[in-house]
Amino acid sequence: MLNFLKIEQFKTHNSSVYDSIPLSYETFGCPMGTAPIVLVNHALTGNSSVVGEQGWWKDLIGEGKCIDTNEYSILAFNIPGNGYDGFLIDNYENFSVFDIARLFLKGLELLDIDSIFAVIGGSLGGNVTWQMAVLRPELMNHIIPIASDWKATDWILAQCRIQKQLLENSSNPLQDARMHAMTFYRTPQSLTAKFDRSKREGSSNYDVENWLKSHGEKLEKRFHLKAYKLMNHLLMTADVTDGTRNFIDSAKRIKGAIHLIGIDSDHFYLNEEIINSYLALSEFKNNISFSEINSIHGHDGFLIEFEQLSKILKHIFQLEHTT
Repeated sequence: MLNFLKIEQFKTHNSSVYDSIPLSYETFGCPMGTAPIVLVNHALTGNSSVVGEQGWWKDLIGEGKCIDTNEYSILAFNIPGNGYDGFLIDNYENFSVFDIARLFLKGLELLDIDSIFAVIGGSLGGNVTWQMAVLRPELMNHIIPIASDWKATDWILAQCRIQKQLLENSSNPLQDARMHAMTFYRTPQSLTAKFDRSKREGSSNYDVENWLKSHGEKLEKRFHLKAYKLMNHLLMTADVTDGTRNFIDSAKRIKGAIHLIGIDSDHFYLNEEIINSYLALSEFKNNISFSEINSIHGHDGFLIEFEQLSKILKHIFQLEHTT
């Protein structure tokens, strides 16, 4: 069930002022205040529904799952403007990942939460996770960005710029942008394994073409154009250094353990970028680790390879909690 908070007199990083911004959220598992809290930050087309039949991370979070709802309180905010709660933003370029992190932190304050066992997020959710940890370095015990990094690389900026062009200029913007996005969320090997140049009898299109079209149509039915424009824009704004490029100064103050997880075939958030972040920060921080998901599925591996992801996270959510 969606719950709502009201963030009043919010000033964005570019000095735009909003009298009121609704911040919606959902909770799952143990009641708040009775168990360690796990904050889940959603990806581009995700939302606060992370658990249950329609939960987009239901294979990772739930009763008896890696993040066990019998042991933890699960909290998930909606990025304001993602449309899941009906709220949309017109001037989406007023907002950045920095602002979303501040809104989430304000939400925690309004909920009287002053300690988080773990904050976890994939892709865009990982960007927000990084930024929250930099802004509140003592708040979280565990920081877990998955298939994500603290910055938007030139490659991400380039792909999102193409997305922006499609969203602003196409006659069928949501479908066309989503079809393009699927080509960098997956890999050539993933598509070959799935389709192998197959074509249904009587069809003029290859199955991979129909698959791309289907993804575009599905997104158009459940997502709003304004929301997609916002979320794509946010991907371009990730930078915990606020433009200084000094990652170490920004991140070394984080007190909690940082667990970086990359995907060996990721063509969006390149694994080597995540490894470089790990190597740079590990010179100044002892409680930092890097783990790798092996997958042919590319960036989408964090939504597919649940068995591997569960094994990687097991020591955080099972062993440590019982000691």
